[in-house]
Amino acid sequence: MSNKLRVLVTGGAGFLGSHLCRRLLNKNFNVICVDNLYSSHHSNIDSLISNPNFLFLEQDVCQLKINDKVDYIYNLACPASPVHYQFDPVKTIQTNILGSINVLELAKKNKAKILQASTSEVYGDPSISPQKEDYWGNVNPIGIRSCYDEGKRASETLFFDYYRQYEVNIKVCRIFNTYGPYMAQNDGRVISNFIIQALNNKDLSIYGSGNQTRSFCYVDDLIEGLIKIMNTEDSFTGPVNLGNDLELSIKDIAEKIIRVSNSQSSINYIDPVSDDPMQRRPDLGLAKKIINWNPKTNLSQGLNLTIDYFRNILNK
Repeated sequence: MSNKLRVLVTGGAGFLGSHLCRRLLNKNFNVICVDNLYSSHHSNIDSLISNPNFLFLEQDVCQLKINDKVDYIYNLACPASPVHYQFDPVKTIQTNILGSINVLELAKKNKAKILQASTSEVYGDPSISPQKEDYWGNVNPIGIRSCYDEGKRASETLFFDYYRQYEVNIKVCRIFNTYGPYMAQNDGRVISNFIIQALNNKDLSIYGSGNQTRSFCYVDDLIEGLIKIMNTEDSFTGPVNLGNDLELSIKDIAEKIIRVSNSQSSINYIDPVSDDPMQRRPDLGLAKKIINWNPKTNLSQGLNLTIDYFRNILNK
């Protein structure tokens, strides 16, 4: 690898991580991608392997071994969909806590700037909407989602403790629901689930009434936000929300995907899942103020791009 600025992306073969690696390579960085391929896929980065500025290391962030000097670290390592993070909840907690300590120690050693990809799940099942960064959340600490929700909250604690105790240069972003190409077919997320079902003309499965709300951000907009946050002044730590503030019900999303994909599917309502938040919508005031960021891709555009991606995958 050359003498360009070097960026470490943990979780770099995942949905968001692979998009971030591509964007950073396009911006002329050297990129080290670390992933244990637990919930991600090597195929997400196949097109990057031949790039001389890209290095893939199959490692678990809990046993991180990086000898190269790095200038920036994006910590995206953690299963992000319930089907994956609930499969081995103890491992999920370890990834969030031990993994965060490892990347923070690396940042301290290298005097590198480090960004934590946190989540809107730190707000739990919020009692206010939209959610601002100063809202402390309404989280069940012993539920089946707690390994992820509380794991991410613990990660944020570690990042701010390393900032206060060791003066590590940190950034914390709280990512709301994101969708787009390179989502896994089997990750259980609502957009990918609905699209796969619609393209196969199968009924779209909605847990509960479908009145619960989410706001969905297209992946390109989200990645742009992450990079802009990393490039803020050292005095800005966050946390900062990144997402789309257009709030829609799950039922509305399902109906829109059926229309956009020209599917013959219907909607099938099934029993609700435990600890499923009833609403989720970011307040984007801080992101607009600090980095002049707002999502640009509307839902119809993003869904068309994502549906085309999955249609090509299914037709292979």
